[in-house]
Amino acid sequence: MAKNQAIGNKLFVLDTNVLIHDPSSLYRFEEHDIFLPMVTLEELDNNKKGTSEVARNARQASRNLEEVVGQNLVNLELGCPLSVGGNKHVTGRLFLQTKPVSFELPNLAGFKADNQILLAALDVKNKYPERQVILVSKDINVRIKARALGMPTEDYFNDKVLEDTDLLYSGLLELPADFWEKHSKAMESWQEAGRMFYRISGPLCKSLIVNQFVYYEFEKPFHATVRSVEGNTAVLEVVKDHLLPKHNVWGINARNREQNFALNLLLDPEIDFVSLLGQAGTGKTLLTLAAALTQVLDSKRYSEIIMTRVTVSVGEDIGFLPGTEEEKMGPWMGALDDNLDVLNKGDSEAGEWGRAATQDLIRSRIKIKSLNFMRGRTFLNKFLIIDEAQNLTPKQMKTLITRAGPGTKVVCLGNIAQIDTPYLTEGSSGLTYVVDRFKGWPHNGHITLVRGERSRLADFAAEAL
Repeated sequence: MAKNQAIGNKLFVLDTNVLIHDPSSLYRFEEHDIFLPMVTLEELDNNKKGTSEVARNARQASRNLEEVVGQNLVNLELGCPLSVGGNKHVTGRLFLQTKPVSFELPNLAGFKADNQILLAALDVKNKYPERQVILVSKDINVRIKARALGMPTEDYFNDKVLEDTDLLYSGLLELPADFWEKHSKAMESWQEAGRMFYRISGPLCKSLIVNQFVYYEFEKPFHATVRSVEGNTAVLEVVKDHLLPKHNVWGINARNREQNFALNLLLDPEIDFVSLLGQAGTGKTLLTLAAALTQVLDSKRYSEIIMTRVTVSVGEDIGFLPGTEEEKMGPWMGALDDNLDVLNKGDSEAGEWGRAATQDLIRSRIKIKSLNFMRGRTFLNKFLIIDEAQNLTPKQMKTLITRAGPGTKVVCLGNIAQIDTPYLTEGSSGLTYVVDRFKGWPHNGHITLVRGERSRLADFAAEAL
C-alpha cells in the first residue's frame, strides 16, 4: 500500500457479511479507502452457489469487485480506483491483501475466518500507524472481539434509511387547539360525490403531506385526510367514519381512530400502495382482509386476493414439506386462518351450512404464494398482501412491489420491532425503506396503528413483559 495515501482518509477493512448484506457497499465509502482480507474473497466464493438471497448478493459483490480490480492488474499495492461505472463521485481506492499476516494472536483460533479477518485488520493497523484503520462488520461478536483487541470497529450503517426509527413517518398529525383560528380565514367548503372537502390556508399547510391524516380532538372533533398541498393552501377531505356500525366492512368496525384511518386507505381506489405498521394485536391483518374481501366479493374491484409473507428462512427453498406451494406455505399462514375465522363468525344469521359455504367461497378467492417464486410475475387487478414485511430487505421489497400490474393494490403489514432476518435492523428494514421513500406520493397511504385490540390480557402483556 502506498505510503503517500492521504492521511485524512480513513481505511476501512470490510468483513464478508458487509459485502453480502449490501453488494454495492464498495461504492459507499466516498473519499475513504477499502481493504479486503483474502479470507473475505474466500468466503464470498463459498457463498456464491444457490438461489438464496445470500448467494445472489455474493455473486453481485464478486461482479462489483471484478469491475474495480479487472482494469488494474499492474500494481495492486497502489490500490484500484473505486470510481468506475456510474460511481465517479467515489474517490477512494480498493486494496487487497497481497501478503500473509506477519504475526499471530495466541488467544484467537487462527483458522477461523472471523479471526483471520481480525488479524488482517490488526496487521494493517500496525503497518500504517499514521492512518485511521476501522474494521466494518455486521457481526456483533466480531465487533466485540475487535474492541477487546484494541481495534476500532463499526457496524455498516450506510443502508439505514433513518438513524432513529422514532422519526419514521407515522401517517397522521394532531392539529393544535388554535388550528381553526389560524387557518379558517377565506376557508372554502363543498361536497362532491357524498364526500366533504375543505380548502384551508395557513402556516401549517406547508408541512402537510399528501394522504396524511389530520385530526382535531377538541370541542368539535374533526378527522380528515390531506388531498393536495400547494404552498400555504391545502385541501382536506373528511374521512368516512367506520366506527359506526352502518359503515362496517365485511362485518368489521374500526375500534379506534387509527383503525378508521387504515380502513379509509384500504378502501380508497386511488391508493395503490398501503403500508400498515403496528405491534401485535393492532388489527393490521384483520382490517386488511376485511377490506380485501369486500372489494373482491362485493364490489368486484379486484379479481382475487394474493397473500405472501417471508418464511423465517428468508429466500431459501420452502423445504421438503409435502404438497403444493400453497400447502407448503400453510404452517406460516396461521394468522390468515385465525382472521378468516373471525370474519366468518360475524355472519350469525347464515347458520352452520351458510358459514361453511362462505368459508369455501372465501378460500377460493385467496391465493397463498411463496416469495421465492415471485420473480418475473405480473399481477393484474389483484389485492396483494405482504405480511411480516419488516423481514424483507429493501431489494426484496422492490422485487415484490414491482410485480404490480394495472389495477393491483399492494398492502404491506409489519412490526419493525420484530425483525427475524439476520443483519436487518429497524433502520434498514425494507418496510422502513418503503414508508420513507413512498411518503408524499399521491397514490400512497401509510398509518401506524398504536392501540392493541386483542384482549386485556394481550394489552397488559405487551406493556408489562
